[in-house]
Amino acid sequence: MKTNSNDFKIFSGNSNPALAQKICDYLDRPLGQAKVSRFSDGEVQIEINENVRRKDVFLIQSTCAPVNDNLVELLLMLDALKRSSASKITAVIPYYGYARQDKKVAPRVPISAKLVADLLTQAG
Repeated sequence: MKTNSNDFKIFSGNSNPALAQKICDYLDRPLGQAKVSRFSDGEVQIEINENVRRKDVFLIQSTCAPVNDNLVELLLMLDALKRSSASKITAVIPYYGYARQDKKVAPRVPISAKLVADLLTQAG
């Protein structure tokens, strides 16, 4: 099913809500309603609080410090949006943590940028 080019929503994680709000203001769009909280053990909990079914969704979330916290938040938000039947999800990542680890520099080391990209693709 094809979507209208104006039929999109913008969401943000906790890494840079001010940037997300500036983008929404510039585009004259409301920021999507989502709740990002933590369980008592520190696990991230995500709730998408509006209908995204058959919508194009843009998720603004940087993976700056704390890199791992922001990355997990991004992955969980992507998964929540996918499970909420968004038509298309685009992750807008102003700072891509692990980007400097884009090639193998020694034996027995990961290519972290590739792994993170694969995780993002799989999540949403």
